[in-house]
Amino acid sequence: MLHIVLVEPEIPQNCGNIARTCAATGSRLHLVEPLGFDISEKAVRRAGLDYWHLVEVTVHKDLDALFRDFPQAAGDLWLATTKAPQDYSKARFSPDCWLFFGKETAGLPLDFREAYRERCIRLPMVNEARSLNLANSVAILTYEALRQNGFPGLMGTGEMSR
Repeated sequence: MLHIVLVEPEIPQNCGNIARTCAATGSRLHLVEPLGFDISEKAVRRAGLDYWHLVEVTVHKDLDALFRDFPQAAGDLWLATTKAPQDYSKARFSPDCWLFFGKETAGLPLDFREAYRERCIRLPMVNEARSLNLANSVAILTYEALRQNGFPGLMGTGEMSR
């Protein structure tokens, strides 16, 4: 199972879209505090996130807590950042890898990026573009990781195949 990690996400709509991607792909969602929004049951219900129950969500106090709870993450992670020295096509994703994404206004912390410099990847884009939307970036990298592993557990055809 893929692990999608949002470090200090700020925009609830992005998190909702990312949760939907996780629901559709069977990926696990990890949220690293502080969060810029409420994910209580009442707030989720009010937002109309009818797929939230399909997502396994874990909230972590900070990155240190995440790595304490899931030490295996340090051995199989990729950091998505516009500052990366290589594009994502160089990455070989395992079926259980951890994909880290930073908050919308600042990205991932510098010290974290430097600690895993060789595991930093970016989505190619023109120089004038600052970045892609967080939810779009998550979707692209999630589906690339799944593609590389044969889309485990996912349906590859729809009703038109009958």
